[in-house]
This record gives sequence, C-alpha cells and structure tokens, in this order.
Amino acid sequence: MILLAFVLSFVLLLITALHVYWGIGGIWPGSDARSCAHAVVGFRGVDEMPSSVASFAVAACLALATLWPLALIGFFASPFPKEGLAATSMLIGLVFLGRGIAGFTPWWRRLAPEQPFARLDAALYSPLCLLIGLGFAILAATEFPA
Repeated sequence: MILLAFVLSFVLLLITALHVYWGIGGIWPGSDARSCAHAVVGFRGVDEMPSSVASFAVAACLALATLWPLALIGFFASPFPKEGLAATSMLIGLVFLGRGIAGFTPWWRRLAPEQPFARLDAALYSPLCLLIGLGFAILAATEFPA
C-alpha cells in the first residue's frame, strides 16, 4: 500500500501544480485563455478560465488531498488518529468516484459539452478521477486499523 499512497500523492501533486499554473495565468493545454477554458472547464458558455482565487482554492484542496495518503501510511506524523485519516480517505475517494461517474452521464455531457473538454473528459479526466477515487478507497479500506 506504500506504493499506492505515493502514486496517489504524486498524481495529485501534478494536478495541484496544474491548478496553480492556471491560477497564475497559464493557458496550457490551450493556446489562449479561451481555448484553455474549452479544454479544461468545458461548461456551456464558458469562454474564460476561472479566477485565480478559484484556481488557488482548488489547488489548496488538492494539496491537502495530496498529503492524505502519506499521512495514512504514517510517512509523516499527523495529529489525526488513523481511523479519522482512513475515514476521510474514503470520503475523498467517494468525491473522486462521484466526479468520475458523473463524467459519463448524459446530464454531465449536457452541462459540459464544449470541445475539446468533452472528448478529454471521456478519455482522460473522468477515468483519472475514477482511478484516484478507487485508489483512495482501497487505501482507506486496507489501512483502517483493525
């Protein structure tokens, strides 16, 4: 489970860094703010990236999630009991699983139809959320104290 914890943290660290990059005005994977918004936001009528505050808020939440698997395996000291870390890991996993499942529903497709987001979401974003959610759920289940 140590490898799983480190892989989860690494993937979440990369996603956190992307949100910080967008928060400071980055436009990848687009060529300008509009094309970037169409690739990573995808909601109908959204032609600009979210505000820096919104990007940094998401990055802060992701940064906390990045630390959670490492705290759960005892990689560093945590003020939280292992039961609490495991339960919270399960909740984090459910959030990611929910986002991953939502990405394959007609409701989500109507909400976020912009291209290339819709294609990227079906091929990358939603499956990645499912894998992250599954990883958190497995880690939580196996690390929950007996």
